[in-house]
Amino acid sequence: MPTMLPEIRIDDTVRLRKPHPCGGYEWKVFRLGADIGLECLQCGRRVMLTRRVLARRLKMVLPDAENEVETT
Repeated sequence: MPTMLPEIRIDDTVRLRKPHPCGGYEWKVFRLGADIGLECLQCGRRVMLTRRVLARRLKMVLPDAENEVETT
């Protein structure tokens, strides 16, 4: 059974299962389409992953700090 990609939007922050070689786990989404563009928040490296690969590597979508402030 294929794993489904959760609802993600541009500028969301996601955490992947394994660290980037620089040691960072958090990535910012900068492009959506057939491929998902991610930018490492620690070193700034940009990568493109297919939706299928991202669905396998994704651990969680982190909540936006600015959205939490508005709702509380």
